[in-house]
Amino acid sequence: MPAISASAPGKVILFGEHAVVYGFPSIAVPVTQVRAKAIILANPLGKTGQVEIDAPDIDLHTSLSDLPGDHPFAILFSSLLDRLDIKAMPACQVRITSSIPVAAGLGSGAAVSVALGRAISSFLGHPMPDDQISDLAFQVEKKYHGNPSGVDNTVITYSQPVYYMRGQPFERLRLANSITVLIADSGIQSSTSRVVEDVRLAWQSDSKHYNQLFEIIGQITTQAREMIAKGRILELGALMVKNHQALKELGVSYPELDRLVEAATNAGASGAKLCGAGRGGNMIALVQPDNADRISKSLLSAGATRIIKTRIEPLSNLES
Repeated sequence: MPAISASAPGKVILFGEHAVVYGFPSIAVPVTQVRAKAIILANPLGKTGQVEIDAPDIDLHTSLSDLPGDHPFAILFSSLLDRLDIKAMPACQVRITSSIPVAAGLGSGAAVSVALGRAISSFLGHPMPDDQISDLAFQVEKKYHGNPSGVDNTVITYSQPVYYMRGQPFERLRLANSITVLIADSGIQSSTSRVVEDVRLAWQSDSKHYNQLFEIIGQITTQAREMIAKGRILELGALMVKNHQALKELGVSYPELDRLVEAATNAGASGAKLCGAGRGGNMIALVQPDNADRISKSLLSAGATRIIKTRIEPLSNLES
């Protein structure tokens, strides 16, 4: 049996972080320049249930049976086998690699779940459709991260720009023109689950104030959707700056992120903001193709450890 492989992209949230957990909209896009990949090779000499896992990027080399039950890989294998009503995996070797930075707001965990879910289901002869793969990844995120919004698994599974509200069918985002975004890594790792939990505790202690901030972020996101549909980049950039200020008030920014946002706007970016959970990870800058290199240099000078340039295309371009 030939090796079975599958992959999934990273993602960034353009607008709506944290507020999306509380029922407000978000806008997220895939980042295809970085990907997670899973390869499964049958082991005809092995015993049923003997699954060897090699994930060099996280220095994990183990058997599935030796993983704790709450490990994301163990959760995914168990959930998928239950869904397919299969008692045990055939003997195999699984290799998982990823170029998506970990703990940086680019959806590394969800991308691995999507890639691994696709590879396993295909290996078992029951390839799952996108809606089931997305739900599988969401269940892993819930068990591992606690209270995810569902936006990561959605945009990563479908690999298209989306307008997303928790508990509602996602909408594919309509773009008037291509959008160029720089993603700058602050070099500081951040735990999504910890930051989300901190925001939840703060919201519980002062729900009125935090609901007002979520409402502001939700309004910004709705306006951003309109600006994207109309191709009004300058207004979109201004909304990005407003979104960053609201996230600062939520307490999820970080001095290094603020410094990168300032460096990007000073160098000519239309707008910039942190992306993901915050308190580290990445920020994004909305740029024009002709000033992207100059802004990249400014971000590196301001302390960014890595720059990814991604281009978000209208659906007509993606489908052609």
